[in-house]
Amino acid sequence: MKKILSKDDEFGRNGSDSWPFWRNLGVYFCAFSVLGHFLEIGYCSVMDVLFHVVSDDTAVFDDPFYPYLVYGVGVVVCALVLEPLKEHLISKRKTLAGAVAEFFTISVFVFMLMELVMGWMLNQPDPETGRYPLWDNSQLPLNIFKQAWLVNDIGFALIGTLYTWVIYPLSEKLMAKLPKKVADRGSIAFIVAFIILCIVKFS
Repeated sequence: MKKILSKDDEFGRNGSDSWPFWRNLGVYFCAFSVLGHFLEIGYCSVMDVLFHVVSDDTAVFDDPFYPYLVYGVGVVVCALVLEPLKEHLISKRKTLAGAVAEFFTISVFVFMLMELVMGWMLNQPDPETGRYPLWDNSQLPLNIFKQAWLVNDIGFALIGTLYTWVIYPLSEKLMAKLPKKVADRGSIAFIVAFIILCIVKFS
C-alpha cells in the first residue's frame, strides 16, 4: 500500500522564489486564519477547564468565522522558517523520529519567541489598571516575562510540528495535482473571498 506521504514529500515544497509557493502560501494564510479560530475555541475551552485562564468576556466564542490572523501568520512562519529547519534536520539525522524530536524541541523556543514578541508589541498592560488587553499569563507558573507561557508554547509546537510534517506537505502535494489554471484562478478567488470576509468582520 502506497504511503500518503513519503520521505521525499518532506522535501517537496516549491522554492520560495516560485509563484506556486507564494500562491499556495497565500491560500494557507487565509484558510488557517479562519480555521485557527475554531482551534482557538477548542483551546480556550480546554484551558478554561484545566487552568481557569480564559476571561469571562472573551470574544472567541461570539463569532467562529471572525478571522484570527495570528494563525495565518503561524503557517507563514512554518513555511518560511520551520520547513527549511525540517529539511535540514532530515538530512542531518539518521532517522525521521530523531528529526521530529529535535524539530519539536526547537519549535517550542520558536513559538515562545513569537508569543513574547507579540506580547511586547500588542499586549502591554494598562498603566492605571495593570490589566492586559489580550491575554494575561503574568500570574501563571512557567510564564516567561509575564507574556509567554510554556504550556502554550508546547501546545503551539505540537500543532506546528503536525502542520509542518503532515498538513503542509500533504497540502502541497494536493495543490501540485491541480492544473495550473485551476490552481491559479481558484487561489485568487479564495484570497479575494477572504479579503471580503476580513472587510466585513473588521469593519
